[in-house]
Amino acid sequence: MKTKLFHFFSGIFSLMFLFSGLNKLFQFVPIPPDLPVEMAKDNTAFMEIAWLMPLIAIAEILGAILILIPRFRALGALVVFPLMVGILINHATVAPDGLMMVLVLWAILLWMMWENADKYLGLIK
Repeated sequence: MKTKLFHFFSGIFSLMFLFSGLNKLFQFVPIPPDLPVEMAKDNTAFMEIAWLMPLIAIAEILGAILILIPRFRALGALVVFPLMVGILINHATVAPDGLMMVLVLWAILLWMMWENADKYLGLIK
């Protein structure tokens, strides 16, 4: 049962990042009109650097695909980790409305990393 839940939540996490990355590349979901002013300024600044948003999108897509494949889930979690740090900081400082969802995503990410802790030991030995 634990394994099924783990795969389910890992899949949901992965699909959220896949959707987000594809949206950053192809912009198929319109930007909400009620976006906080600070977040709109941040988004505008990100768009000024032409290569930054595609880089983040590719990292999200790559991490999502790696997480979907159980053998590479540990690597996918490492790819997504710095993105999640940025998401947490952004929601903690600029848009606290989405902070609860971010904390749920962090719980799933930390669970994935905990389950794959043995694979990370080679990196620090």
